[in-house]
Amino acid sequence: MNRPESVSLPSPYFREEHEALRTQIRRFVETEIKPHGLAWEEQGCVPREVLRRMGELGFLGIRYPAEYGGSEMDTLGSVVLAEELGRSTFSGAAITILVHTDMASVHVANAGSPAQKARWMPDIVAGRAITAVAVTEPDAGSDVKAIRTTARRDGGHYVLNGAKMFITNGVHADVYFIAAKSAPDARPSQAISMFIVEKGTPGFRVSRALDKHGWRSSDTAELVFEDCRIPAENLLGKEGRGFYAIMSNFQNERTVIGAMAMGEAQAALELTIDYVTTRKAFGATLYEKQGVRQRLAMLAAKVEAGRQLVYHAAFLDAQGVDCTREVSMVKAYCGELVNEVMYDCVQFHGGMGFMRESTIERMARDARVQTIGGGATEVMLEEVAKRLKR
Repeated sequence: MNRPESVSLPSPYFREEHEALRTQIRRFVETEIKPHGLAWEEQGCVPREVLRRMGELGFLGIRYPAEYGGSEMDTLGSVVLAEELGRSTFSGAAITILVHTDMASVHVANAGSPAQKARWMPDIVAGRAITAVAVTEPDAGSDVKAIRTTARRDGGHYVLNGAKMFITNGVHADVYFIAAKSAPDARPSQAISMFIVEKGTPGFRVSRALDKHGWRSSDTAELVFEDCRIPAENLLGKEGRGFYAIMSNFQNERTVIGAMAMGEAQAALELTIDYVTTRKAFGATLYEKQGVRQRLAMLAAKVEAGRQLVYHAAFLDAQGVDCTREVSMVKAYCGELVNEVMYDCVQFHGGMGFMRESTIERMARDARVQTIGGGATEVMLEEVAKRLKR
């Protein structure tokens, strides 16, 4: 199915450079991701040469300064990247890339010292150094203040002890941004700092790669720190400011996840419309059944609404407006909606929708985590509720 794309029409949000970027990424997805995605699902990761190729094409530095090889675009540039990667139907590959570009590397880009940026940003933008961010622990997810990993100052070093769980890019990353309590007796919001830990640092190890329900082409790990000594200059930003950095960067993460979800939902609808317009039952195609086509029409309307909500939140963020309410709406609405879309699309595929050989079966598994990762729906709705009162 070839749906007229919103980018082919005048947009109140996107400029010419955004639309050019979309065209380039869509071409890359068609030629470099879709033909190989199933193999990556089996391998459990996206090959490093693919990420380096994306770096060469400028896709990993969309938001970053030109001095590091970036394009200096705004939040809408990240939305374009995320939406088009979502449309690939391989969300494991999409999240591998997006964690690197918009969830992990932002920590050094936003809080790094000039020396830290000079050390890491050129390689991050070029895809030579892949990043991961480690906040979540076995007993601390959305409740960031509950983390237990510690960072004790010892002369010219910090000593890290603890464990991190569900870390995307955790197996194969080159540099990790770690949240740890550097002042356990301080107020919870001032107890956490961020640290740079390089792969191979003594005392730091990947304890195991995690076997997931979906996102199979994304490497995910449990990390362990046992008297891991890092130089004091690996402190990222100011001591005690890690909680605020995490909360600030969550805004971008949630916008990007919403955009990816709407790309996935659009791709699922297109696949399903193709299927129901050819699949016959009781003497007619499924699309000729009023109940089927009307349900798809309503889902298409909801996806369009979700897409515009993402665009609007990204636009506000690009203008420097506090859009915590809108971003929380994006994460809650789009995460739930992509699962609603997948449920019905599997249903309309019938038995084939339950088969591992079908694209929609894989997409439905991938979508399930969208209501969890980056802030569970329930947490997002509380953020919205706080801001409904004037």
